[in-house]
Amino acid sequence: MKLTILIICTLSCVIFSLFIGTVDLSFIDVLKALLGRGTDTNNIIIRELRLPRSLTGAVIGAGLGASGAALQGYTRNPLAAPGILGFTACAALGAVIALYFGFYKWIPLAALSGTAIGAFLILKISGNRKSASTLILAGVGISALATALTGLTMNFSPNPWALSEMVYWLMGSLSDSQFVDLLICAPLTIIGILMLTLIGPDLKTLSLGEETAVSLGVSLGRLRAILIIGTALCVGSGVAIAGAIGFIGLFIPHIIRLIFGSDPIKLIPLSAISGAGFLVFADIISRFLTGPGTQLYLGILTSLIGVPFFLYLAIKETKV
Repeated sequence: MKLTILIICTLSCVIFSLFIGTVDLSFIDVLKALLGRGTDTNNIIIRELRLPRSLTGAVIGAGLGASGAALQGYTRNPLAAPGILGFTACAALGAVIALYFGFYKWIPLAALSGTAIGAFLILKISGNRKSASTLILAGVGISALATALTGLTMNFSPNPWALSEMVYWLMGSLSDSQFVDLLICAPLTIIGILMLTLIGPDLKTLSLGEETAVSLGVSLGRLRAILIIGTALCVGSGVAIAGAIGFIGLFIPHIIRLIFGSDPIKLIPLSAISGAGFLVFADIISRFLTGPGTQLYLGILTSLIGVPFFLYLAIKETKV
């Protein structure tokens, strides 16, 4: 019953988002446009603007939710989030470099390349060490380096227009999403979610302790490699399309854990479903709060929601 309600809520958000925009369309107008039988204007609005935006948001949110659940399960740290491994910062660095040189069409490839480099460095640094703290420290270090290099690139921006493009991109938005973007991020995100879902049983065993997990046949090196690659695919593909969108991977797994329990086998796919619905819902709110000549960027909105939740968790952990 709970799963059915979760799926219905997610689908409802995706469907409802098709009705949100500057042009008011009725249910019949939207349905005709989806079937390609509406007016030319309505067909363009629904099939080329709103539908790809909604689907892209759902895919990105699913990847962030699943990767957050997997990381929290591996580190056994409720404050762990996808950004802790530095993939968001590395993808942002790649995109900013592309903007610096004016390669606007290559932004997704540059962001994915930055994520791939970050994943390679984390794999090399963490190596075969058993401790999860080594992985976290490596991620924090790479994230700090990528953030510094991003700031350096922006500092030497060739012109104010390029700098503004960098700043706006880093704020995160789905407003320019097209089906070509969905074709880029959807396959990578789906592969990443499947990889993270497959390590659910190992993460469940790991909750008993690293030594116990090893004695039961869990390969920590293999587990870590799949976790890093799966998270890199989910986060990198999302950031490559929509920019930096944070905190979804932090609080979505907590909400799902309260409702469905902490079993990673169930938690990861359920966090993916919930993350998809939440990001589309957040995008709907951002569109409602966007006025003429202004835009509330999605990354800012998710941060405004996520930061208080993060502080609550941090305070809660200090009292334990």
